[in-house]
Amino acid sequence: MIRLSWVQPEDLVGHELRQAELEGRDVAAVRCRWLTAGGETAPASAGASPVPAPARLRLLAERLLDELRPPPWHGGPSIPETAPDPAAGPPDAVGLRDRLHAAWLGRAAGCVLGKPVEKLPLDGIRSLAKATGNWPLTTWFTERGVPPKLRAAYPWNRRSAPTSLAENIDGTPEDDDLNFPLLNLILLQRHGKSFTTDDVARLWLDELPAGRTFTAERVAYRNLLQGIEPPHTATHRNPFREWIGALIRADVHGWTNPGAPGAAAVQARRDAVLSHTENGVYGAMFTAATIAAAAGGRADVHACLDAGLSVVPAASRLSRAVRHAVRLAHDTPDFDDVVDDLHARHGAHHWVHVVPNTALLAAALTHADGDFTGSITRAVSGGWDTDSNGATAGSVAGLLAGRADALPDRWTAPLKNRLATSVGDFNGIGFDALADLTTELSTREAPPS
Repeated sequence: MIRLSWVQPEDLVGHELRQAELEGRDVAAVRCRWLTAGGETAPASAGASPVPAPARLRLLAERLLDELRPPPWHGGPSIPETAPDPAAGPPDAVGLRDRLHAAWLGRAAGCVLGKPVEKLPLDGIRSLAKATGNWPLTTWFTERGVPPKLRAAYPWNRRSAPTSLAENIDGTPEDDDLNFPLLNLILLQRHGKSFTTDDVARLWLDELPAGRTFTAERVAYRNLLQGIEPPHTATHRNPFREWIGALIRADVHGWTNPGAPGAAAVQARRDAVLSHTENGVYGAMFTAATIAAAAGGRADVHACLDAGLSVVPAASRLSRAVRHAVRLAHDTPDFDDVVDDLHARHGAHHWVHVVPNTALLAAALTHADGDFTGSITRAVSGGWDTDSNGATAGSVAGLLAGRADALPDRWTAPLKNRLATSVGDFNGIGFDALADLTTELSTREAPPS
């Protein structure tokens, strides 16, 4: 029996009820109808419930999802597509290529660090690391030395442990946090920086295996196959529209707009609205702008985060969460205390929601003051979407480090300059080659004629 995750109506209602409440809507009556009819709350961590719903319950789920459809969203406030500061001059191509090499490596290292503990609760992450003398986190997770009872209580992510524990890393394994940057390289190769959301949709259908999509991206993919066009792909029966998926697609938009946060944010928004709305889009814009500032080579991490916040509506839930997290990280010496505060504040959110994860990302970068090891280990040690947060922290901190050889060898050597992927012709590519391609695309406004 195949239980397809993230798209079955009976598995979406609980997520939509929670999302609607976060948006400030009263859904008590709908919740009562669903539970009274025998509906279940959303699966806690998996994307699908273990058994199919009866036909009557699936029909009710479809009706309720349509009743709970969110109000129209018009894309948020306009963001000026600013060019880099002319007084600073254009970014040096050699320096940019060095920064992008470090960013690709940093993104990969942070992703692999977080993969074994993805979906684990915070207590489990801390316990597993402490059992091997790796707390505060300073290096890869390992199974060596973990007591059997602890391993049984907090099992590693079953898909990632064979590739991402210290004793198993042999090159960089495939992950959606790395597939989407590759897809966006193809996007810019084909369409240049003036791509449309429809171009993103066609690219997914051409190049992205459906089984490599998750949450909002999988729903948007399903909607495209049903003939629904963007931007309605982001709202039709899509309770994941404010989750982290658009944020993890934002790096290339920042990397290819060095020193121009506004342009990066606008580019990221055109990508994000295929699958996300509001805070889901703002998370992508924030990340792209932060990365663009770092890619310019003339800002510290705090200025980069300020640049990210400058493109996000100040009244949004994401902006408020990030600003709180940055203040907290500035004022709190022990990062465990920062994390405990964030988990207490954002506990109503799903572990893949963009608001808590972006807050944790900003707190980790702030607390580490942009240091590479400190940034990725703090981002992963804070829980929630560990591989995505580690990846984005590694991207930002890699740019700030400036060169691949500035990253500690323990993070880069096991990756063996080799990336596994099912996207395009990239399987087995090296991060040096990806840096070359990304640098070339950063100066290309239009695709080759």
